[in-house]
Parts: sequence; C-alpha cells; structure tokens
Amino acid sequence: MTALAFDPLFDWAVLAGLGGLAAAAAALCALRRARGGAWRAAALAALWLALANPVLVEEEREPVADLVTVVVDESPSQRIDGRAARAEDALREISERLEAMDGVELRIVRAGARPAGAASSGSGTELFGPLARSLADVPRRRMAATVLLTDGQVHDAPGRAADLPFAGPLHVLLTGSRAERDRILFVDAAPAFALVGGTAKIGVRVEDDGAGGSARVALSQDGRAAGGFAAPVGAVREVEVEIGHAGPNVFELEAAGRPGELTMVNNRALVEINGVRERLRVLLISGEPHPGERVWRNFLKADPSVDLVHFTILRPPGKPGVAPVRELALIAFPVRELFEVKLDDFDLVIFDRYRRLGVLPDVYLENVARYVERGGAVLEAAGPAFASERGLYRSALGGILPGAPTGRVFERGFKPVVSDVGGRHPVTAELPGADGRRSRWGRWFRQVEVGAERGRTLMLGADSRPLLIVDRVGEGRVAQLLSDHIWLWARGFETGGPHSRILRRLAHWLMKEPELEERGLRAVLDRRGLTIVRRSLDPGHPPVEVVAPSGARRTVTLTPGAGGRALATIPADETGLYRVSDGERTALAASGALDPREYADMRSTPDRLAALVRATGGGLRRLEDGLPSFRRVRPGRLASGGGWFGLVANRGYRVARMTEAPVLPAAAVLALALGALALAWRREGEGG
Repeated sequence: MTALAFDPLFDWAVLAGLGGLAAAAAALCALRRARGGAWRAAALAALWLALANPVLVEEEREPVADLVTVVVDESPSQRIDGRAARAEDALREISERLEAMDGVELRIVRAGARPAGAASSGSGTELFGPLARSLADVPRRRMAATVLLTDGQVHDAPGRAADLPFAGPLHVLLTGSRAERDRILFVDAAPAFALVGGTAKIGVRVEDDGAGGSARVALSQDGRAAGGFAAPVGAVREVEVEIGHAGPNVFELEAAGRPGELTMVNNRALVEINGVRERLRVLLISGEPHPGERVWRNFLKADPSVDLVHFTILRPPGKPGVAPVRELALIAFPVRELFEVKLDDFDLVIFDRYRRLGVLPDVYLENVARYVERGGAVLEAAGPAFASERGLYRSALGGILPGAPTGRVFERGFKPVVSDVGGRHPVTAELPGADGRRSRWGRWFRQVEVGAERGRTLMLGADSRPLLIVDRVGEGRVAQLLSDHIWLWARGFETGGPHSRILRRLAHWLMKEPELEERGLRAVLDRRGLTIVRRSLDPGHPPVEVVAPSGARRTVTLTPGAGGRALATIPADETGLYRVSDGERTALAASGALDPREYADMRSTPDRLAALVRATGGGLRRLEDGLPSFRRVRPGRLASGGGWFGLVANRGYRVARMTEAPVLPAAAVLALALGALALAWRREGEGG
C-alpha cells in the first residue's frame, strides 16, 4: 500500500508560522499590484513545501489473525452431573471448527480450579480475573469473541459491559441441564461461643426448588450421632444443642437426599461452637502473711476470667495476741460454707504456705481430697511448715499429694531448671530463658525436699531435687510447688524469671483448659490444609490415621517439633468432618463448604451472565441443545442468531516492511525556487 505522508524538517508550529508570514507577504504584494508578486509567492510556496518534506510511504502488510478466547470453567460445581465431560467434548469440537477457519487464532483459558490442598479464598468461581490476566498481552482490536464453557455459577462477573477485560461479543455455553433439581441446607445463624454445660441455638433452613413439606435433618456432635429433626422447606428451624466441653464443639447437619437430586454436597453443613467457661472460680487460702502472697493475689486478680476468693489466716486459734479478732478480719472465716457447702463450685483450690493449726478440721480436708477425686484441682505452694508435722501431707490430703516431705528444707541459693519431662509438658515447655540445665533465671533461696512418689516432676531445684510436681488423681488434678520464693522473680531479682507464665499455665492446666493438655491430639483446617498436632510426654511419635469425609483413609507420619509436639500438614479438599486418630485419642476438624459461594447453589443458570451477553451482542445456549455454528461478522454487526455465534472480523494487520521516497528532491525544489525568483525579477525589470 502506497500513501502520501509528510516528514517535516521543523515542528509543524514553526512551519505554520513561516507559512503565515509567506501568505502575508503575498497578500501585500497583491494589494499593491506589485509586478512579479505571484512569482515570489510561488518561490515561497516551493520553499515551504520543501520544509514540509512530502514523502511517498509504501507499506508491505501482513494480515493478523483475530483472537477467539475459550474459557473452560473447572470449578467444583463443574465436577457434578457430567458437566466437565460435556465441556471437554464441546471444547474439542470448537477447537476443530475454529482451527479450520482462516484468520482465526484460538486461545484456551482454564479457570476456577483450586490446586490440591489449597484453601479457598471464599470468593466463589472466578473466570473473568484469570481471563483478564491471559489477555493482558493482546490488543483489543485483535479480539474477535470470548466463549465461556460454564454452568453459569460465576461470581466475579463485572456489573457493566464496559468493565469487561476484552472486546467483541461474549458467548456462553451452559454445561448443565434445564431439568436439574437440588436440595440445599443452609445454616442461617449459629453462635461462635457458648457456655460449657449450657445450650446454643442453630438456625437451619432447607431449600428445595420450591417444593413444600419438610426434610429430615440428621444431627451429630463431635462425630457421634445426636438425633435429628424435621425442618420445614423454605423456613428457618431453630435447633437447640448442648455444649458438652470446653474448646471446639463440632456439629454436623445433613438433610436427607431425594430422588434425582443434583448433588449431596450441599445437603451438609458444619457448625463449630467454642465452649467457654463463664468464670473460673479460685479459692486461695494463705496460711500466713508473707512476701509471695501478693504475687498469687495479683496474678489471679489480673486474669479477667478468674473469680478469686482469698482468705489469709492472720492468727490461728490458740495463738495469743492483744488485737481483738474483729480488728483482724472483716468477716469470720466461713469454713463450713467454703469446704462443705460450696466446695464443688470452685475450679481450683490453692493452699499457700498453709499449715495445720486447727483452722480447718480434718473432716474438711477430707472433703477437699474427695473434691479432687471427683474432678476438682488443688495446688500446694509449700512453705517450710510443709516439712513439719503440721504440713498438709500429714492430713487427709497426703493421699492425693504426689511428693512426700523428707523433713529437710534447703536454705541456700539455687537456679530452678526445667526437667526433661518438663521440656515436653505444656506447663513448662518453651519457657524463655530455660536453657537446659543452665537456666538464665534468678536464684531462689528455699526449697522443701520431697520424694516424688507419683506424678511428673516438671522443674528441679537444689541438688536436682523436685521443685514442681503435677499429678492426676481420679478425675481431678494436683500440683505441688515446693518453694515459697517465686516472688523473687516477680521482684526482678537477678533478672527474675517467667513467674507469671508458669503460674498461669499451671493454674489453667489444673482447671483442665484444653490447649494445655499434655497428651493431646488436635486437627485444624486452615489455608494450608489439615494441620495435625500431637502432643505427648514420650519422645516417640507414632503415625496417625486420617479419615476423610468420603471415608478414605490414610496414614500420616508426624514430624517432631519443640515442646513435645509433632506436626504434619496434608491437603484437605473435601467437605465434611475429618477424623484423626492415634489409637488412643481422636481429633475432629470441621470443613464446611470449602467455598460457601460455590457450594451454596450448584444448579446451572444463565442469570449471572445474561445481561453481559445481551450488552455485547453475544449468544447464550445450553450444550444439551447442541453446539452452535461459528461465522465471521463485520464490526458493529449482529454477532449471534438462531443456532450460530459470530466472530468479529477485525481485518487487522501488521506492517512487515515500509519504505519512504521524497516527492520533491532537493535539487528540484531549489531549481523551482530560483526559477520563480528569476521570473519575478524579470517582471520587475520590464516594469522599470
């Protein structure tokens, strides 16, 4: 193709100014009727034209194929009812037809799938985002059409055609059938937390394509059947469930299927309600005032979940004194009320440097021992009196305390250290400054010597003697801290130590907080997949068995970690309840709809894309009606009709080679200008 173009020697603004001056000079000559004025104007015009530099441009063009993009939906909803197979069959036939057409290039984009083990973003099926990224390198003038092979459940479609990432018509081929029917179970409301021992309400709704009546819904709690109920179709049914324990309570609901149902995946729903205790009630009995008493009180009062009742025995019966009793206490010590009537209301009883001086009769200490065996908790923070005949070990509590005093008390400096077992126990594992047998903590200066007859020794003191012992007694738990000098850490003596962390963990372990179980198995679903955490006091970690919601079983080897834990993370792309077992314990992890928007409605529908199809002039058709034919159409013309989809013929090209030749050679322009000036001078000479 040849065309005339200009390659000016100066900017067009400069040439315009020169042209204006030349025109003004020519006009002045015309007004004065000067001889030779026309020839001078011709000479100026020739010079101006030379500066504009007209050239003949010859282009050698090559046609560029128009791009047709086919987007294949590979989202989870495409995996049911043979949709994926129909989409692949249609893609194969479309590819054959388009490859046989001249001037058409095919690009296939697969979108909507999630890599194995990757968690969903919760945003549903995304096709237009991947399509935009695929077309980032393509000029819009090359785009002939975009074809979507999908069930219509697309959640990132723009609201306006102007926001589409492509030009040309949008054609949609639906992979689903018109006759699809599906039953869907929704959880409309469920609390995230509830009190242990109480109840919570879950709002359940069943949708069934406009059908009436009711649907039977089965209920299970923590993997065990918990009955069922009838839910009216189209209405919310509130179900009351019991919160049996602290930590996650997993409820699984499943609506019974019906004949011809599209899928059972969205008949299930999982609800996880975290059980919490209303208040942790602690009874602290200090046998006498001492510097460490305030440490215990401040620690327990600082915890907003703890309701503390604290008594300090200032003067035991029989001790002489001049101060009247009413000036030593605001109220009388309610021994019977605390240790007989309301003892079971407490989650933990702490004896801080307590010695038997007749304040608590033996019958009440027997009540405390029975309270532990029934599930209560006792912590003995021992002082020097524990080694004497007046210590608690010489009472009814001796049967539940794991450490028996020898009668010796060490009165010298020592640094507490964590034992080998303590390094794996959740109470003392991974404490800052616990550097094996050479801790970086400050010293203590008193310790009661005991023989550890039962339980586990978590910390060692002077001469590697037991300093902190924990044990399980019946349904309850007991701990002994065999020194009253932990307050030195609270005061920062010799850089102090992690007193608050130890006391908090110890108190919560005694009160059976789930995250502090020393032998535990947890399973957590997150974006990485299913994470399994097994905690044990034993060095070895045998493999665990994982049962997926579909019933598939696999054995998983755990990798040892710090603090007595062993971990593993595996892919989890099924909806339902995962069960993890190590032979002794079972952990449950609830995987609800991996993508709520994707699973909420899996019926094929044209509604989400119909407006965009109309706005772009495209077509919409179900594959069950047959694959349409494809034809080329001019830009701006109708791009769809009965049984056919149009592909815009943009007639694009690229310039393979281009040559330029000047229209006015420099010598010719110079000759024209000089000739015109000579003629102008001649005319002026004739006039003289």
